[in-house]
Amino acid sequence: MSDKTLTRMDLSEAVFREVGLSRNESADLVEAVLSHMSDALVAGEQVKISSFGTFSVREKAARVGRNPKTGKEVPIEPRRVLTFRPSHLMKDRVADGNKR
Repeated sequence: MSDKTLTRMDLSEAVFREVGLSRNESADLVEAVLSHMSDALVAGEQVKISSFGTFSVREKAARVGRNPKTGKEVPIEPRRVLTFRPSHLMKDRVADGNKR
């Protein structure tokens, strides 16, 4: 597995090269898209990107957990968690990449 991480800077650089916007405009565009996605998720909406996948927020109920070191039971508060479900096209593309 690669140690490479795709960053915001990488995304804005790709927009700069592919679309032809200036570097500043590309960075602003990437920030605007990510901000819009984040705002929608905070509001409890799903973010569906065709041929990529769906981001959604799931409510997890309170439960009793266990400290693995001591075995002591501890309460876990209810919380919201971000989930991602890749599309079938994305799953296939990743699987094909594993064959190389």
